[in-house]
Amino acid sequence: MTLVGPGTWEAALASAATAATAARLALAGRPAYALSRPPGHHATRDGFGGSCYLNNAGVAATAMREAGLERVAIIDIDAHHGNGTQAIFYDRADVFYGSVHVDPGRGWFPHFMGFADEVGSGAGEGWNRNLPLPPGSGDDAFLAGVAELCAQASALGVQALVVSLGVDAAELDPESPLRVSRGGFSAAGRLLAEMGLPTALVQEGGYHLEILGLLVADVLGGFG
Repeated sequence: MTLVGPGTWEAALASAATAATAARLALAGRPAYALSRPPGHHATRDGFGGSCYLNNAGVAATAMREAGLERVAIIDIDAHHGNGTQAIFYDRADVFYGSVHVDPGRGWFPHFMGFADEVGSGAGEGWNRNLPLPPGSGDDAFLAGVAELCAQASALGVQALVVSLGVDAAELDPESPLRVSRGGFSAAGRLLAEMGLPTALVQEGGYHLEILGLLVADVLGGFG
């Protein structure tokens, strides 16, 4: 499912560069949305998969760190766990990674990562948080998860936010493992905005083309 061919590298590099640009714009004082394609949160330092080649959210967070911030959060609302992002930052205490996603133990990608007992290691212990949801979960469970991740990131004193903005949890998507409504995505945007941080929102999953743009607009509209 993650093919490499003519143009793959150019597209992946442009996607990562878009995320880095969004991070710089966010730090300059305006929230920014990176329409990154291909997505990135399944890509690790030395591997790719899940339609991801370079970790765009990781690039955005790194750009913020290199700009001088000490602590950054990545909050992932894609329907699937961002195993690549977790792997990159798992032993670090400068980038918090939190994800609310369908339970990988119920047969969903990435299958072997994304469980609640994965909390970081070494210096990074307490800087990783996974909130797996049963298949079919809707707005209430999803938004409770988003709120919990926002609260933990704030408690860690993060200074900026990267949102891995997947919208493949939508009830309108016939392939979705979750059942989040358009109103639920708007409410998620509001919760993220209430953190009051410089924010870059980086596109991840979302594959039902008839509704993809509407769902992204719902999150961005909620963010305000």
